[in-house]
Amino acid sequence: MHVQNTLKTIAVFQGLGLHSGMPVRMTVKPAPVNHGVVFVRSDVDARDAAIPANWDHVVPSRLCTLVANAANVSVSTIEHAMAALAGCAIHNALIEIDGPEVPILDGSALSFVEGFLAAGIEAQDAPILAIRVLRTVEVRDGDAVARLEPAELLEIDFQIDFDEAAIGRQTKRLNLANGAFVRELSDSRTFCRQIDVDAMRANGLALGGTLENAVVFQGDRVLSPGGLRHSDEPVRHKMLDALGDLFLAGAPILGRYTGIRAGHALTNRLLRALFSQSDAWERVEVGAQTLGKLPGVGVIAADLPVRAA
Repeated sequence: MHVQNTLKTIAVFQGLGLHSGMPVRMTVKPAPVNHGVVFVRSDVDARDAAIPANWDHVVPSRLCTLVANAANVSVSTIEHAMAALAGCAIHNALIEIDGPEVPILDGSALSFVEGFLAAGIEAQDAPILAIRVLRTVEVRDGDAVARLEPAELLEIDFQIDFDEAAIGRQTKRLNLANGAFVRELSDSRTFCRQIDVDAMRANGLALGGTLENAVVFQGDRVLSPGGLRHSDEPVRHKMLDALGDLFLAGAPILGRYTGIRAGHALTNRLLRALFSQSDAWERVEVGAQTLGKLPGVGVIAADLPVRAA
């Protein structure tokens, strides 16, 4: 059976917003077939509360992914939760949140994945419609590049290059089939340079950021206690972000994504470029052979990375 998925029961997450520093509670609930992912702000008037997690609701934001509705009600920093949904093959979810920013938790998607697997994933009697990339689409911003090109399954190829010796140049390519996201990427944390932290806080941002929910670099040093979870944790986190941003297509993507120094805004520009060209993509019903290789299909608790003591 070619099925969509939702949660069996609710998953609750509580923590601080990375930039606001304010406490927030987020409850992810089961949703019916073809519902997609929708955020609902419980702290605003119900008439203006719903915000679809779709590419055409993204508002340009340099530091995170932010979606807003016609009433200008928004939710920011959604990328890690979206990556976890994609990486667990959860297509339909209603996300109630009592503030304007998703909690940062440990700076990765691991807590979201753990919560979703604990809540359980339920198959629904409806086919999965995927977005198949038919020809190469590319956008650029200076030396940053984001590209989608035809491939049978979702692959992500990412390159980063930083002056900080502790980061440097990192590259990684990954086929996202099955539980690859959960095993390889889900525990990789957001990262920044100490100079960036100082600048953001001077401008009233990153107020909820700590050395426990972000990897902070300074020159050749890793300032966060315990060091890195992976030697190439920064590029893995950029791939995590990319998966979350690509899931805003509203369906799994069958294609190869390449990011070179790309960020949230450039990936959204890429989706806009893709969907503006009707000959560059098609919507296809996922067959049995492809179904078993989609991100997150069949993922189990044993796929979770082992948390450090």
